[in-house]
Amino acid sequence: MRRICSVLMLTMLLCFAATGCKVENTNSTSNVNSTGDRKVSKEIQIDGSSTVFPISQAVAEEYMKENSDINVTVGLSGTGGGFKRFIRGETDINDASRPIKESELKSLKDAGIEFIELTIAIDGLSVIVHPENDWCDAITTEQLNMIWKPGSEITTWKQVDENWPDEPFKLYGPDTDSGTFDYFTEAINGEEGASRSEYVASSDDNILVRGVSGDKYSLGYFGYAYYVENKNKLKVLSVANGNDVSIAVEPTAESIEAGKYVPLSRPLFLYVRKDSLQKPHVATFLRYYLNEGQNLVNEVGYVNLSEEQLKTTKQTLEEGVSK
Repeated sequence: MRRICSVLMLTMLLCFAATGCKVENTNSTSNVNSTGDRKVSKEIQIDGSSTVFPISQAVAEEYMKENSDINVTVGLSGTGGGFKRFIRGETDINDASRPIKESELKSLKDAGIEFIELTIAIDGLSVIVHPENDWCDAITTEQLNMIWKPGSEITTWKQVDENWPDEPFKLYGPDTDSGTFDYFTEAINGEEGASRSEYVASSDDNILVRGVSGDKYSLGYFGYAYYVENKNKLKVLSVANGNDVSIAVEPTAESIEAGKYVPLSRPLFLYVRKDSLQKPHVATFLRYYLNEGQNLVNEVGYVNLSEEQLKTTKQTLEEGVSK
């Protein structure tokens, strides 16, 4: 878990150096994989989801320890932002916290780019409040919809539940380039991208962590790993699917793996260019990701695939390599 802390410190420095805190320059985040004095002869370029970033970053670090001639750079411009670079042919792999969109499929087809999709872990998208929030331990998807739906005029906790304080809340969530934004809005509001606009948005989950942890009346959402890494300064809410709060389930590794944390559990993906996959060092890296790298999934706060799911992913990789 120390890995995410180091990323957080780097991101904070980058934010202070830039005008504003939104992470837009993926080249700056790729410096976390600086080659130093290593003699590098091969490169692998990864960008995309800030949710998947901790896994890919951890795997890249361990892989480069054993392969000093290969440099793996990992950016975090968001799933959508990463797909834009992937479509332009700038990256070999795109981290994604949602399936690829039809519009992205069309753009890839128009660009003549073929790819494979690899499922690599499971996340439980987490609804977070400040640890001093002592009035709300659980929330329903109906209440989340009241808060987050387009045009919502809900501005205080009391408007959501009459037993909660008459205090205005401040909302934090991913920006529109994020796969987490897409998944949450579809699960909670019934349509991908349908969301109120009055909230603090960022493609960097660490910025959302700092926002919620610094405001007693705040509420936000982001990937489970960022809650696990910061649980000493955050509080996670149990979520009930529907309007009956008594059936609310807390996101834990066990509830996510068992499929009980609904509707906010989701698979995480890698999208890999087929022409990149024909490079032996890219294929070797991905085999490492799906073997030794799987031990790092839990370490950074996510849930491993079942044996059957992982077997299917490995078969997809080998079929892609052989074609």
